[in-house]
Amino acid sequence: MKNNKQRKIGIDARFYGPVGKGLGRYTKEIVDNILKMDTNNYYVIFLSPQNYNLFNCTNKNVKKVLVKSRWYSWQEQIIFPWQIYKEKLDLLHFTHFNVPIFVKTKFIVTIHDLILTKFATKKASKLNPWYYRLKYFAYKLVISRAIKRAKKVIAVSEFTKKDIEKKFKAKSEKIAVIYEGVIDFSGFNLEKEDVQFSDKKLLSSYNIDDKRYLLYVGNAYPHKNLEGLLEVFKKINKDFPSLLLVLVGKKDYFYKKIINYNKDIGLDFSKVIFTGYISDKDLQILYKKALTYVFPSFYEGFGLPPLEAISQGCPVLSSNQASLPEILQDAALYFNPYNSIDFYEKMKKIIKNKHLRQELINKGEDVVKQYNWYSSAHDTYKLYLEELKR
Repeated sequence: MKNNKQRKIGIDARFYGPVGKGLGRYTKEIVDNILKMDTNNYYVIFLSPQNYNLFNCTNKNVKKVLVKSRWYSWQEQIIFPWQIYKEKLDLLHFTHFNVPIFVKTKFIVTIHDLILTKFATKKASKLNPWYYRLKYFAYKLVISRAIKRAKKVIAVSEFTKKDIEKKFKAKSEKIAVIYEGVIDFSGFNLEKEDVQFSDKKLLSSYNIDDKRYLLYVGNAYPHKNLEGLLEVFKKINKDFPSLLLVLVGKKDYFYKKIINYNKDIGLDFSKVIFTGYISDKDLQILYKKALTYVFPSFYEGFGLPPLEAISQGCPVLSSNQASLPEILQDAALYFNPYNSIDFYEKMKKIIKNKHLRQELINKGEDVVKQYNWYSSAHDTYKLYLEELKR
């Protein structure tokens, strides 16, 4: 796309890459794809110390700016706006809700979910109670002002859009729904002989070998309901004693709590594999070899991991809450995460029924075609152009 008049567009990419987990994936894909499709306008990419060297772009119309102000900090509110002001931008895109209150530049903001308005609990933080309350108050102030002052709000699902309208009384026409995409794993394909070797080597390194396993990929925040997953798996393991549960995610404060919970309920650690963070190449193998992917979350604004599982031919057992039925459509077997009996029965059903698993895989092939990062970036870029004309 071309625009005769060059404009100066900024993107807050401090979450770019793995530093922001799912948010990092979103930011990276949006930034990389927009810079490929637009060589006419001038871009200022704001980056953190963690990803400044990770972002490499040789385009002459792209400038990197190092922002030492960490997200959710007072420096973000005081220092970052000054850095933005100095760039004299025509438009700025914040890829997350944390928009500095004192920013004067015209901006668009992406809201991924309203999780903190739904699960405002001390369990979701390692901060002391008083500091947590202060941070929660600041969160509500920042996100409400961001939605109110933004020229346009990007929601990643219809569910999230309705959530924003209801919670913050935002006008429907102000909110644009732009779905996320699915990572292209094709770049990790190896030769057939190497794939077999890599599969065996990876699975063996986690003591999985040829055993059947259920897979979960993501963080361990309380709303992800991993405690509920462990409880149901303990019960299902009595029916299928050779079955394993593999949990993939960086071993942070919340994962350590889940590991301790696993110990508290007496679940055999040889049956539950905590991999820690793994590369996308290794993740592709785990998706392809899993019996099924399990997503027990109480709340999701989009639900990227189960969609990634579907893209790799992995049948999905998913919570029926929030945006998940909208995004996964008929490519998942759903259960009520608040009902452990339903959760158990559906898990047992998908484990036993090979025909059902294949049916979900087949349906998933059509569903996953609806989501790609180029389209997400293209629709986001069109939104930039619309706002620049105003």
